Amino acid sequence: MLMVLMTPLAAVAEWLGDARPMMGTEVSVYLWSDDPEAGPAALEAVFQEAARIDHLMSTYKDDSEISKINRDAADAPVRCGEELYRLIARSLQISVLTQGSFDITYESVGQHYDFREHQRPDAATVEAELLNIDYRFVEMDDANRTVHFQRHGVRINLGGIAKGYVVERGIDILRSKGVENAIVTAGGDSRLLGDRRGRPWMVGIRDPRVDGEVAISVPLQDEAISTSGDYERFFEEDGVRYHHIIQPGTGAPASGIHSATVFGPDAVTTDALSTSVFVMGVDHGLRMIATLPDYESIVIDAAGQVFFSDGLEQPIIPAPE
Repeated sequence: MLMVLMTPLAAVAEWLGDARPMMGTEVSVYLWSDDPEAGPAALEAVFQEAARIDHLMSTYKDDSEISKINRDAADAPVRCGEELYRLIARSLQISVLTQGSFDITYESVGQHYDFREHQRPDAATVEAELLNIDYRFVEMDDANRTVHFQRHGVRINLGGIAKGYVVERGIDILRSKGVENAIVTAGGDSRLLGDRRGRPWMVGIRDPRVDGEVAISVPLQDEAISTSGDYERFFEEDGVRYHHIIQPGTGAPASGIHSATVFGPDAVTTDALSTSVFVMGVDHGLRMIATLPDYESIVIDAAGQVFFSDGLEQPIIPAPE
């Protein structure tokens, strides 16, 4: 989870904020408003939008649109709404960009994990379900707006991109209501609107092994930032950490990195890219980021060493000890 580092402001009464448990994490909104009625209404509009998107895209809700796709798309093409269709298509584009490191069909294995109950699939289940992980099994028909799976057993999950979509949509809503300074956060994804009225937002990347501590703080404005970490949903068994970021090539949790952070103009993309960099590893991940001129990254590997993409060496401010 990302942390916004707050300092007292003189006109604090006009900064409004709220946080609610949603989407298996916490969604928070913090904004500046001069209008005592419009500000709270804008806050509420963002939370309503987050709830709407969650109901559309949650694999935990049997009546969600994505659950219908997972039930029926192997039998016949399933028509879906334009919004979900576009996000699935965007996910497949990022799969191509990352050579399969980002793959929404990871859910074929991911469905067998229960991190609250410390349950994981056995080796035979992973081996069987690994045959169903390949984004190329997902067929899109733009003319009919349908999704079809090429084989039975394939399942998709937008958990690596949906929270970025939520915070991007939240900022769109606030901007449409005249808000000029705000931050919307969902778990490890944040989208900033403007600055903190003359100051940059200070966004903290948490220490992946010390809860509540900040490893690095970054001054940002009008930008998106996403962090994927092995500390978000996990359990440990016999000294092994099992977490939710699945390596599509093995069906096992990705290793070698504690957290990957990506900055850029669009939270949908930073969300998916942070997952991708985590899966790809330091070298391949940062090389991929180097091909995207609008995006930068910070990676903390399994030894605790910090790596920066080229454009971030100057703006980084180490967290105070």
